[in-house]
Amino acid sequence: MSTSEIATVLAWHDALNSQDIDTLLQLSSDDIEVGGPKGASQGLAALREWATNAGITLVPGKMYVHHGVVVVEQTATWAAEPDKSATLASAFRVVADQVTSTFRHPDLETAFAATDLSENDLVSDN
Repeated sequence: MSTSEIATVLAWHDALNSQDIDTLLQLSSDDIEVGGPKGASQGLAALREWATNAGITLVPGKMYVHHGVVVVEQTATWAAEPDKSATLASAFRVVADQVTSTFRHPDLETAFAATDLSENDLVSDN
């Protein structure tokens, strides 16, 4: 387990949730891949557009880590429907303290299947 990977993913969440787009971009690789239920895109310009327009807040919960891959269970809310929330999971790949990819999944099981992580990779102290 790498504390650095966890710290990077938590800082990425903080930057997204506070709309600190400059910090979000600094925490991401130039060719970051961003994917979710509406498709995938690549690069900092695509990340900037998504982060600026998605109106999403992702509050991290349980975290699972193995060899540079971090799966985070999240509580999501959207600006368009502030009274509604959902539990999701996102998979991150972190290399040299930068997020190189993030893919949102509908639940932990789907994120685990996409990454080969499991409950055994739970970080005990997040």
